[in-house]
Amino acid sequence: MKLALFDLDHTLLPIDSDHSWGEFTIDLGWQDAKTFRERNDAFYAHYQAGTLDIHEYVRFATEAACVRGPVEAAKAHNRYMDEVIRPRILPQALDLVRSHQRAGDVVMIVTATNEFVTRPIAQAFGVSELIAVELERNAHGWITGAIQGTPSFREGKVTRVEQWLAAKGLARGDVEMSFYSDSMNDLPLLEKAQHPVATNPDARLRQLATQRGWRILDLFQEE
Repeated sequence: MKLALFDLDHTLLPIDSDHSWGEFTIDLGWQDAKTFRERNDAFYAHYQAGTLDIHEYVRFATEAACVRGPVEAAKAHNRYMDEVIRPRILPQALDLVRSHQRAGDVVMIVTATNEFVTRPIAQAFGVSELIAVELERNAHGWITGAIQGTPSFREGKVTRVEQWLAAKGLARGDVEMSFYSDSMNDLPLLEKAQHPVATNPDARLRQLATQRGWRILDLFQEE
């Protein structure tokens, strides 16, 4: 099996979907702008530095949707898709995904952003296989803000991909894996892939990819 794995934020999208969702909820009046931006930007800085507490961040990032409930949150996300995400699904990113699909590869998005934000985005890319941070749900079926299972973050991406393979009766040695990512946070999975591709890479990953002779792909200029 040939498996094409894609990170999402700054890899297939020229923005961070989690961060931009937070900004969108400010525009909706769900958050105090000053307080939320300070915390959101601090979490994002930790992500870039590789020091993010993923459990703390997911509680913060999903709090407003948890409080608003499933109906209002779904309506807001539909607007978010139309106003923020779809204009930033660029032809070159779509073409890359489609090229793997046409080749018969199994295409999957593997992201550290939570499933509430990312599942509709994966669908907009035409990708049915998604590994994202799974969210715990209460007795009414709505998210609680806690993470369920292993978060797909840093080494957790390797674990989640291996769990997906095991569910298919496969081991890592049974697949030929490509992985596209922009971030040093994804180094554990990049090192497991036969074909690591530093895609719109941050400065540290670009330097490492150059040293190791990995392919470097600049799909677009980041916003």
